[in-house]
Amino acid sequence: MTQQLAQRTGVATLKGNPITLVGPELKAGDTAPDFKVNKDLMTEVTLKDYAGKVKLISVVPSLDTGVCDAQTRRFNEEAANLGDNVVVLTISVDLPFAQSRWCGAAGIDKVITLSDYKTKSFGQAYGVLINELQLDMRSIFVIDQNDKITYVEYLKEMTEHPNYEAAIAAVKALV
Repeated sequence: MTQQLAQRTGVATLKGNPITLVGPELKAGDTAPDFKVNKDLMTEVTLKDYAGKVKLISVVPSLDTGVCDAQTRRFNEEAANLGDNVVVLTISVDLPFAQSRWCGAAGIDKVITLSDYKTKSFGQAYGVLINELQLDMRSIFVIDQNDKITYVEYLKEMTEHPNYEAAIAAVKALV
């Protein structure tokens, strides 16, 4: 029997319209839940693949939208100054083919794009899966070398930008 995941209503909108997020609301201090996402069509990765690193996880609904594009480009620029002990992951439900194509066209070379398309494991574990759209809600997670969450930002409105400065400051505080 599968466990019913929590559904959170009244916490997020898309252009002002309410959406339902599936999964728990994580907070700073929580242990980061494991997940399984795709690096490419056949290669799956988990949180443990980035063990010992500070992880900035930038979650976007789709790289082919303006805010998601800008968010990923911004973190790609910032990643160059964060050092070798930091990995910046962008997670969306875009197919790995689309992510690869987008990265090539955008010149993204520091951020690792990962796809939650197959099982939505990340979206459910981190409480960002949008029930109505089966996309992951824009959010930011900073996770330390010991897999403790130190910073969380769940966006209230999907079309808004995250607080880039606060996320980068949270990463820098760990390195």
